[in-house]
Amino acid sequence: MTRIFNDPADFADEALAGFCDAHSDLVRQVEGGAVRRSRPATPKVAVITGGGSGHYPAFAGIIGPGFADGAVVGNIFTSPSTQQAYSVAKAADSGAGVVLTYGNYAGDVMNFGMATERLNAEGIPAENVLVTDDIASAAPHEAEKRRGIAGDFVVFKVMGAAAEAGLDLASVVRVGRKANSLTKTIGTAFSGCTFPGADQPLFRLPEGQMGLGLGIHGEPGLFDTELPSAVELGQELVRRVLAETPESGSTRLAVILNGLGSTKHEELFVLWRTVAPLLREAGYTLVMPEVGELVTSLDMAGVSLTLTWLDDELEQYWTAPALTPAYRRGAVGFEVASAKDSGVDASAAAAVDYSATSESREYAAQCLSALDATADLLRDSEAKLGDMDAIAGDGDHGRGMVRGSAAALAAASVASERGAGAGSVLIAAGDAWADKAGGTSGVLWGAGLRAFGERLGDAETPTPVVLAESIRAFADRITSLGKAEIGDKTMVDALLPFASSLEALISAGTAPEDAWSAAAADAAKAAAATAELRPLKGRARPLAEKSIGTPDPGATSLAMVFAAVGPHFAAVPVTASNFATSN
Repeated sequence: MTRIFNDPADFADEALAGFCDAHSDLVRQVEGGAVRRSRPATPKVAVITGGGSGHYPAFAGIIGPGFADGAVVGNIFTSPSTQQAYSVAKAADSGAGVVLTYGNYAGDVMNFGMATERLNAEGIPAENVLVTDDIASAAPHEAEKRRGIAGDFVVFKVMGAAAEAGLDLASVVRVGRKANSLTKTIGTAFSGCTFPGADQPLFRLPEGQMGLGLGIHGEPGLFDTELPSAVELGQELVRRVLAETPESGSTRLAVILNGLGSTKHEELFVLWRTVAPLLREAGYTLVMPEVGELVTSLDMAGVSLTLTWLDDELEQYWTAPALTPAYRRGAVGFEVASAKDSGVDASAAAAVDYSATSESREYAAQCLSALDATADLLRDSEAKLGDMDAIAGDGDHGRGMVRGSAAALAAASVASERGAGAGSVLIAAGDAWADKAGGTSGVLWGAGLRAFGERLGDAETPTPVVLAESIRAFADRITSLGKAEIGDKTMVDALLPFASSLEALISAGTAPEDAWSAAAADAAKAAAATAELRPLKGRARPLAEKSIGTPDPGATSLAMVFAAVGPHFAAVPVTASNFATSN
């Protein structure tokens, strides 16, 4: 259990600040994370790692010469936002391009991907390398769907060393993707981890059992089994990873026996007594193996075994020197320039001058009331949504929705005070939601609200038809970005029925308040029906069987929010021509 904290909502931010102060000789804090204290003397590719907090020493702990140039730090188990990734990359860029590398989780893929697009649009060459080492999360023929767990460490290490050696962006990316293709991991949990402020772990295992195939976000295992002896556990882990031996022909292995947060080093060494001989007996040479905590999951008790089949190039970078707060290897003699800021303040934004009609500003007040109701509802529902998410996910949905909605309300209030119309108020809310909530739901809600605001505009109070079209824009942006369909067990299962019902009822001449209420009821029914579905997207997908019987938390929260905001959004004037025009 995490016992040292102030406000649980501030835990990740305070931990990052404390880390940066304790290791101020090597790192400095920037918006969204941390970067190296000293910049390279000559331009080099910047390797940016990242993801949610709770995994120390990943990701900030490996910033330094021979390893990462920066780390994007999200909330606990939650993807950082696009703005955070962009900001860290800008601060770390030294003129040779940027590669963002991270585990294969939907929120990370969306946010880092959009940050990459933004960097490239500004003339900073940027690429992405995803880590997909977890053999338990998808079958071999669907390896691209696998999530990244402790194999992150190997991929990040070889990329950092390759960049330090002076390779160009394309070569660093090539090395990283090769390392990923040759890296396989299997993990197991003995007990769940507990968020700061929570009095219960994300999941529990029956006494004397373990969960095989866990992720690093507190997800329970794919199945539970009796807790074996150290010898039996070592045999099981080795057998499963070697079953996926690549066709590289290499007999040299980088090996990581990783503790997940509260498994003692002595326990890992006992397990190593079985793992190492089995690998040697299989004909492998173990190259600078690591036994310890490298990619953790708060206070989870558990272990994972990672193997990377090394060729000459990968071995060169795996064994290269590194100097970071949490990991040091060999003698580092890299040239660096004097410590200085990048000169970039990615967070600095000039105050926006809004141009809006009085009618739109009046409707903006209703939008603020809707956002206020949303923030209140989600704050009261945080525990419920978190418990639902913990069944087959990482339990952070409630917390992420609370952070996102609170940030949205604050940003919308500022925009409104500056004279923004309804559209600009919702755009400000969406951007803040995406930035502060992080994760998959954060980027989707943020993008949806921005699309809603863009269609609404700042010219007038919406007609019923424009209101329906704005909701359709909200839905289209989310489905375009998330690629989910009805039946995938996501928020889309409630969103699309709502949008379709609202459109049909408005078109038939139903009053906006009645149409919204009926559509919200349809969304609630659709959300409840997701209990019978198997998830085909997101973190719950590998744990599909555990998810059956529980409604999707994203669909549930969306239906709840849409029901709560109806009296505010749907209170639009109706005239004889309103149902025949979109202007």
